[in-house]
Amino acid sequence: MDNRADIRDFLATRRARLTPEQVGLPAGGGRRRVAGLRREEVAVLAGVSTEWYVRLEKGHISGVSDDVLDAVARALHLDDEERGYLFDLARAARPSRPAPRRRTSAEVPAGMQWLLDSMTMSAAFVNNDRLEVLAANALGRAMYAPMFTGPSLSPNGQPSFARFNFLDPGARDFYADWDAAADTTAALLRAEAGRHPNDKVLRELIGELSTVSHEFRSCWAQHNVRLRHGGVKRFHHPTVGALELTYYSSRVDISAHTAYTLTTYTAEPGSVTEERFRLLASWAATEQPVDVRTAQETRRE
Repeated sequence: MDNRADIRDFLATRRARLTPEQVGLPAGGGRRRVAGLRREEVAVLAGVSTEWYVRLEKGHISGVSDDVLDAVARALHLDDEERGYLFDLARAARPSRPAPRRRTSAEVPAGMQWLLDSMTMSAAFVNNDRLEVLAANALGRAMYAPMFTGPSLSPNGQPSFARFNFLDPGARDFYADWDAAADTTAALLRAEAGRHPNDKVLRELIGELSTVSHEFRSCWAQHNVRLRHGGVKRFHHPTVGALELTYYSSRVDISAHTAYTLTTYTAEPGSVTEERFRLLASWAATEQPVDVRTAQETRRE
């Protein structure tokens, strides 16, 4: 697979974010013509010739040893996820790669759905590498109701975090920090594109988002990568109001050849968000709309 453009842009963006002072090099006199480090400075830090590094940054990565890739990763101060992405790009560039193919999704076992359903006070989802939701519990569907009922379904009819974030205008109201959510979504897709470069459906999704969404193109051009994520997210739920939830994501082996991601959102015990989450859980359990007056009272801090 010809991924030289991805290699070139990834290395160039990582180099541009560093200054000589950050890596222990003298700044030098005069005005610098490039943002961040020069190629020759990265070459010095990695212990290779300038000519060799220039060739690498042009995308000629096939056959480069792991030791040299490690040296480049250290020179560019790559974190573990970025280092993994660089190695994924190197593997994809090796010859005799299979032609692009459509990866089929394994069916989520019934036991996994039982596990999700047992989480009555956590919103829980199982998604594939393209960020399509394959399974969710009742609270998860209620919490992400705009995604499940909006125009963000994938062609196979599954809710899609990526499509919701970039193609549904309502996402900007749903996320308290839409920019952060968009950056994370693009970074997750970027990492998966490096890990599964021959996934035709993933490439089609990225192509569609790049064509339709200026915001996605901007996020994609940053070449940031994420493999796992967790922390705190804030939402403006259309029914129960502001929510501040702690979330964790982890890989789940569905079969010998398929791994999906399990994500849970949980409210801090005793918090206002927990009260609102309980209200939302009650609504989800009965599948009846929440009383508007009750919801309004719950919104009040």
